Amino acid sequence: MSRFRNEVMHLQAHVKTLRLSAAALFVVALLLGAGWWSAPKSLTIHVPPDLRSGSTRKWWEVPPESVYAFTFYIWQQAQRWPTNGEEDYPRNLRALSSYFTPSCRAFLQQDYEYRRGNGELRQRVRGIYEIPGRGYGDDPASRVQVLSANDWIVTLDVSADEYLGPEQVKRALVRYALKVVRMDIDPEHNPFGLALDCYATAPQRIEAPQAPASTVKPATPVSPAAPLQGETP
Repeated sequence: MSRFRNEVMHLQAHVKTLRLSAAALFVVALLLGAGWWSAPKSLTIHVPPDLRSGSTRKWWEVPPESVYAFTFYIWQQAQRWPTNGEEDYPRNLRALSSYFTPSCRAFLQQDYEYRRGNGELRQRVRGIYEIPGRGYGDDPASRVQVLSANDWIVTLDVSADEYLGPEQVKRALVRYALKVVRMDIDPEHNPFGLALDCYATAPQRIEAPQAPASTVKPATPVSPAAPLQGETP
């Protein structure tokens, strides 16, 4: 009888072990399910534009070329007034509000009020474009200053053209030093996860690039215009 009793006790102990193992597996499955549920459903991966060679990057790192491309694109769109600056400028600020920090939005709103009060927006058409030879590919080190993994200063050398009707009233070569910060809080409205924090330093007037002597042509004079806020050195 003792042999049968020992066999029964052994089987009972084995069943108990199996039950404990099943409970442990159930707990592990719950933990794995919770981790899977809390994992992000999408990730923004910044891929360098030159894909001729392979690239290995950590997914949370933003390469300088992506920061520069983002900054120039958003700033160019914000400064584009296709028909009437008095209407286009505030519309741009509303449409691009997710790409500016709150302090930068407030600053640009004040800039709009200042320009409108001075009559610098009514019926004005404006656009900016990168000065040839002064883009990111020409001198990357001087275009993007990496302050940390979440902060950058981007230098843009652009030409700003303004028209009043058919007459060009302004052409200014301007250097913008813009602060950029990581702000990955609203992927639906800002898939880049970056935001402009406006000026790192005051914008500066710059001189036109020197053309080769054989191709230099007399410059066509344009009508002078009053300097705009924040664009004079």
